[in-house]
Amino acid sequence: MAFRTILLLFSGLFLIQTSKAQTIQKGNTPASIGITGDTADVNVPTMNGYVLGGGSTDVKEALLWMIERAKGGDVVIIRASGATGYNDFIYGLGGVNSVETLLINSRELAQNPAVAQRIRQAEMLFIAGGDQGNYVKFWQDTPVEDAINYLIHTKKAPVGGTSAGCAVLGGVSFAALNDGITSDEALGNPFHSKLTLLNGGFIDIPILKNIITDTHYSNRSRHGRHLAFLARMKTDWKMKAKGIGVDEKTSVCIDEKGIARVFGSQAAYFLVADSKNPETCEEGKKLTWNRNNRAVKFVKITATPEGTGTFDINDWKPVTPGTSGYWYAEAGVLIEN
Repeated sequence: MAFRTILLLFSGLFLIQTSKAQTIQKGNTPASIGITGDTADVNVPTMNGYVLGGGSTDVKEALLWMIERAKGGDVVIIRASGATGYNDFIYGLGGVNSVETLLINSRELAQNPAVAQRIRQAEMLFIAGGDQGNYVKFWQDTPVEDAINYLIHTKKAPVGGTSAGCAVLGGVSFAALNDGITSDEALGNPFHSKLTLLNGGFIDIPILKNIITDTHYSNRSRHGRHLAFLARMKTDWKMKAKGIGVDEKTSVCIDEKGIARVFGSQAAYFLVADSKNPETCEEGKKLTWNRNNRAVKFVKITATPEGTGTFDINDWKPVTPGTSGYWYAEAGVLIEN
C-alpha cells in the first residue's frame, strides 16, 4: 500500500509538472531576450494589416497603425540578431499589453514548439531588420514559419517588418542567401550568384502574391536591382511581376481592403512589369529590357506623417495623385522614361 501511495504521488507530481511545461509563459520562452509590460497573456480580437518598413529610423505612425489593429494585445518582435530595442520603444507608444523580443538565431530554436506557440499568442508581430538570409535559413519550413502564417491566415493579426524583415514579406523575396547585391551587379548579370530569389514557400501574405519588396530604396540606389528582380520573375516564372520599393524612414501600411497608406518622410514606389519578357535576361549577360522604353511602370507616392498618400494594391493604381513614369534597362544600364 505504501509503495502504491508513493507511486500515485509521483504520478500526480509528474502530471502537474507536465502541465506546467505545456504552458507558455511570457518572458520564459527559450528564445526570449526580454519583455516589457504585463507578463500575463491577454486574448483580444485583432484586425489584420501589413507594414512594409523601408529601414533606418522606424516610422512611429506606422507602428501606431499596427497597435490600433492589435486592440491592446501583446506584441512579439522576432529577429535573428540584435537586442531588445523595440521593447521599451513600442510599449512607450501606449495601447499594448506587452512587448517581447524573441531572438531566433538557429533552426533548433525555430523548431522549438514553445517558441512557435509564443508567436501564435501574439496580437501583433514585427520582424526586425538584420539579414534576411538568416531568416530564410533559420525559420523556413519550421514551426516558426507555421506560427507566422497562423497569425496571417487564422488569427488575422497585424504583421510587419522593416529592412530585412520587410524583404521576407513579399510573395517573392530577395533571399540574400549569398550576400546582398548592388544594382550594378544585378543589371550586369541578372543571374549573378548573389541574386537569390525565393518564390513562395515561406511567409504567405495573399495580398502580396507576385510582389517583391525592396528597402533602403532611393538611399542605396536599389531601383536597378529591383528591375532585375522583376526581370527574373518574368523569365523564371512567367508571372505578372510587381514590386514595392520603400525608402528609409518610410512605411507602407496595407489594410484589410488592400489600400496602402504611405507613412513617413520620403516615398514608396509601386512597380508593375510589362507583359512581355526582357529582350536579354541570361546568365553572364547584361540585362536589356526595353519594350519601347516601358519595361516597368512605376508610381511614386510621397510619404507623410499622416499617411495621406494612398495606393490600391488590388487594382494596382494610385488612389491619391502620385508621380509616374517608366524604367527600362539597356545593356545593364537603368534608364528612366
